[in-house]
Amino acid sequence: MKIIDGGVLAAKGFKAAGIAAGIKDNGNKDMALLFADKPAATAIMTTSNMVQAAPVQWDKAVMIESPYKRAVVVNSGNANACTGETGMRHVEQTAGAAAELLGVSTQEVLVSSTGVIGVVMPIDKILKGVQTLVDELGDDAQHADDAAHGIITTDLTTKSIAVEIELDGKTVHIGGMAKGSGMICPNMATMLSYVTTDAAIEPECLQKLLAKITQDTYNMMSVDGDMSTNDTVVVMASGEAGNKEITLNDVTSQDFAVFSEALYYVNEHLAKSIIRDGEGATKFVEVTVSGAATDKDARILAKAVIKSSLVKTALFGEDANWGRVLSSLGASGVVFDPLKVTLVFFSSAGMITLLNEGVPIAFDEDMAKKVLSEKEISIMVTLKAGEDKATAWGCDLSYDYVKINGDYRS
Repeated sequence: MKIIDGGVLAAKGFKAAGIAAGIKDNGNKDMALLFADKPAATAIMTTSNMVQAAPVQWDKAVMIESPYKRAVVVNSGNANACTGETGMRHVEQTAGAAAELLGVSTQEVLVSSTGVIGVVMPIDKILKGVQTLVDELGDDAQHADDAAHGIITTDLTTKSIAVEIELDGKTVHIGGMAKGSGMICPNMATMLSYVTTDAAIEPECLQKLLAKITQDTYNMMSVDGDMSTNDTVVVMASGEAGNKEITLNDVTSQDFAVFSEALYYVNEHLAKSIIRDGEGATKFVEVTVSGAATDKDARILAKAVIKSSLVKTALFGEDANWGRVLSSLGASGVVFDPLKVTLVFFSSAGMITLLNEGVPIAFDEDMAKKVLSEKEISIMVTLKAGEDKATAWGCDLSYDYVKINGDYRS
C-alpha cells in the first residue's frame, strides 16, 4: 500500500466541487458535490441517535431501494435536523435539483447536512448552490480540496487521505475526505466521511466491510461524549480499476484482505484526523484495553475511559490522576477484577506505570508531568481476564472547548 495525493478524487470515475453558497455568514465554502460518472456500488453507515436529521432519513430510505448511487450533495452550516416535514421536503428538493442537472434519478442522489440543529434550511441558497456545484465539477486535486473545504464547520483543517494498492494485477485507488471536530462520541460523531474507490466490489460485500470498519474506527472515538443527529459515512466504488469484482465469496482471498486493509487504513486515518482536530483539543489520546474477556468488553472499557470528562480534564492539566481511569473502567458495567489491572501512561517523553496488578506504584511526579506534556498520549490498560483487545481515540477537554460551544450559534 502506498500513500498518494488526490484525496477523494484519487480514484478514477469521480468528480467533485466545493463552493460558498452563502449558508455560512463568514463567506467560507459551505457546499460540496461528489459525482460518480457511472452508477457506483455504495455502502453507508449513519448515526444511531434516535433523533435523525432529514438527510439521514432520506439516505437510509433510498439505499433500501438500490445500493447503486451517482451523487452526494453536502452542505455545512445547517444540520437540517429537527425541522419536521419542511426539512424532508428540502432534502427531496435538493436531491431532485441535483438529479435533474446531472441527468440521473432522484433516488440515485444522497444528501448530507451538518451544522446548527433546529434551523430551517435556506433552501433558495441550497438550490442555487446545487446549480453552481454541477457547473464547477472537476476531477483534479483542486476540486478535491474545494469539496473537502465545503463540508467542514468548526474544523480547523480539512481531512483527506488517499492510497494505492494492487488487486488482481490492477492498480486500485482509495481516497476520502471527512469533517468533524465537536459533538464526537461513539457511536460515530458529528462527522461526515466520504470515501471513493475505483475497485470493483459488489455492494453487499462493501456494506459488510464498511459496517465492520466503522465499528473499529468511527465508533471508537470521542471528543466530548455527545452523539450527533447527522453522522454519515459513505463509500462509493466505481469499478473503473478493472479488477475482478470482489464478492462475499472472496472473503478469504488475498485481494479481499488487501482491499480491507487499505479501506480500514483510510477510514482510521480520517477518524484520527477528526480527533486531532477536536474542538479546543490540545492532546490526542489513545486508550488500549488488552486482556479483556470478550471483544465487547474491551470496546466498552476503552470507550468508557476515552469518554470520561474527568480523565479528559486531568490530561489537559497534565495530571497523572490514574484513579479517574480506574473509576471510569469500574463504572462501565463490565465485570473484571480490579486486583488484576495494570495501568500505564506513555508518550514520546517516556512511560510511567501507575498500577501493577491492582497495586499502586509510586512514581515521579515530574516524570509524569513530562510524559503528559506531549501532544500525543497513550493509556494502556491490561486486565488479565482473557485475550481480547480494543483501542479507542479521543482528546483532552480544554477551556477552549467551552468557549467554542458556549457561542456556537452566534
